[in-house]
Amino acid sequence: MVKVKKMKLLTFLILLIFLTSFFLSYNQTMVITTWFPKQMVTGISENFQKLMKLPHRSCTCSHCIDELRVSRWFDERFNQTVQPLLTMRNSLLEEETYSWWLQLQQEKNPKNLNNTIKELFRVVRGDVDPMLENEFVGCRRCAVVGNSGNLKESQYGSQIDEHDFVLRMNKAPTVGFEADVGSKTTHHLVYPESFRELGENVNMVLVPFKTIDLQWVVSATTKGTISHTYVPVPTKIKVKKEKILIYHPAFIKYVFDNWLQGHGRYPSTGILSVIFSLHVCDEVDLYGFGADSKGNWHHYWENNPSAGAFRKTGVHDGDFESNVTAILASIHKIRIFKGR
Repeated sequence: MVKVKKMKLLTFLILLIFLTSFFLSYNQTMVITTWFPKQMVTGISENFQKLMKLPHRSCTCSHCIDELRVSRWFDERFNQTVQPLLTMRNSLLEEETYSWWLQLQQEKNPKNLNNTIKELFRVVRGDVDPMLENEFVGCRRCAVVGNSGNLKESQYGSQIDEHDFVLRMNKAPTVGFEADVGSKTTHHLVYPESFRELGENVNMVLVPFKTIDLQWVVSATTKGTISHTYVPVPTKIKVKKEKILIYHPAFIKYVFDNWLQGHGRYPSTGILSVIFSLHVCDEVDLYGFGADSKGNWHHYWENNPSAGAFRKTGVHDGDFESNVTAILASIHKIRIFKGR
């Protein structure tokens, strides 16, 4: 009799967890509903993920990034359950995350995020990039290519292009620099103010720092009504809608909280690219990060007369971010190619 009661209770709890998870997956409102206490919703959702977690895809690399119990420092920061891309199913933001994200660039009179996300996913795909899904089997090798001047005369181009995925960011050009930076790009991280036209088969990963960034995607792929954020931005872009992915605002906060420990005002695109790669790749090689051999901080495509001027912007803590990548390399989670 006792066993029957226990089975009924267990069945009820599983059903409750399933219904709660289903509700959270499809509910598009930003504020958690009042019919269930927030703490209970969060707790049940986390427990459901642990209980029902699907088997992890097979990694065939000799060393896989997500392997735990290798470094306590890494284990304390890395959270495999945090999703890097925004989708229709995970677009529910906790109030704390939304408030933090909203103040990043102190946007005035932001449009309702809930309505903006609904409008966004009417235009771009609302599911996950198939190349980044967990079902992929094998050894996924990724190159994250920064914009440092240490890439000049590095001759890394062919080495970079050998990777399965090549991630670049912001204004980074490849034409004319192929020998040093390669020509292959699979994912390019940008925000409206740093956008540049991309190759036909390149996935654009928008990093949204404010609500208007999401609105801009809708506008730039349809009517082209937004021409200015805090600076002029392109009114129209040629990126195919199915090639547009959205970096999750909650993942930005995860990088800030877990990896940067609150240093800077918010993470740079560089460190966001690095931590993104930890979650979608099995092996990660970094190119074009940090200063050149003379200690200068500048872009590989320009001669900067005041090299080092943008090392500390007041927004990002470049030294702390560099230290994070150095530790990741020291515990063999990534490799850093320093160039010249």
